[in-house]
Amino acid sequence: MSQPLVIVVGNEKGGAGKSTLAIHIATGLLHAGKRVAIIDLDLRQRSMARFFANRAAWAAANQQTLPMPTEPDMGDGKALARAEEAEQMARFEAAFAQAQGADVILIDTPGGDTALSRAAHARADQIITPMNDSFVDFDLLGQVDPVTLELQKPSIYSESVWEARKHRAVTQGRQATIDWVVLTNRLAVAEARNRRRLQERMDKLAKRVGFRVGPGLRDRVIYRELFPFGLTVADLSNDVRPVAVSLAHVAARQELRNLMQALGLDQSLTPLDAAA
Repeated sequence: MSQPLVIVVGNEKGGAGKSTLAIHIATGLLHAGKRVAIIDLDLRQRSMARFFANRAAWAAANQQTLPMPTEPDMGDGKALARAEEAEQMARFEAAFAQAQGADVILIDTPGGDTALSRAAHARADQIITPMNDSFVDFDLLGQVDPVTLELQKPSIYSESVWEARKHRAVTQGRQATIDWVVLTNRLAVAEARNRRRLQERMDKLAKRVGFRVGPGLRDRVIYRELFPFGLTVADLSNDVRPVAVSLAHVAARQELRNLMQALGLDQSLTPLDAAA
C-alpha cells in the first residue's frame, strides 16, 4: 500500500486563516475522490474538527450525502491540551498511525510553537503556510530593515521549516524533500498600497529559504457564511444550496480550483451556475 501524502497547514501566527484553508483543501480533495484523514492539532479551538461535525449534522438533517474524511480519535481536545507533552505526543503518534490508510493526511496546526506542531511539520510532504498581505505576517518568515525594508534574514518560522527539512533528510534520506508553499491568504479585494513591496520581499525570501508562492483565498463573506453548515463552495450544487448562489460563489469556486491546481492536488470541481 502506497504511503499517504501528508499535508501540514502551518503558521506560528494566529489569525492567518489556517483552519479556513484546511477545510477548503480537505473538501476539494474529497470531491476529487480522495480518501482524506484529518488531524486537528489546535486542541483548544478545533475549528476543522468542529466544521466536519457540523457537516455530518447538516447532511443528516437535510437527507444529503456529502463526502466525509476520517478523523482518528485523539480524545477530548481541551483535556489533551492540559495533558503532559508525552501524552500529547503519544496520542498524535497513535492518530497518525491510524490515518495511514488514507490517500491524504491533512493536519491543521495551532498558532504557536508546540511539540505537536513540530512533530507534524517533521512528517510533512507538503507544508502550506497562509499569510495575510502584511509585513506583520511576513515578520514570521523574514526580517526586514526598518529603514529600507530590505530583506535581512529568515525569521523564526522559516527556521522551523528548515529544521523540519533537516529532520526529514536525516530520517528518510537526502532525496526526501518537503514542498513548502506560502499562500497570500485573505487578500482584500482592493489592491493594498504595500502589496507590491511585500511581494518583492517574498520573492527574495522564497529564493533564499526555498518556498514557492501561491494564490490563497480572498477575504470573502461567502467562505464564512457556509462554515456553520459544514459546507464550502466545493459542495454547492443543485441539491446543496443552503444559501442563494450568486456570481460571488461562482468566483469563489474558481478561486478554490486555482488554489488546488497551484498546490498540485488533483481536483474535480465542476463549474457552478449562479441562480438567475
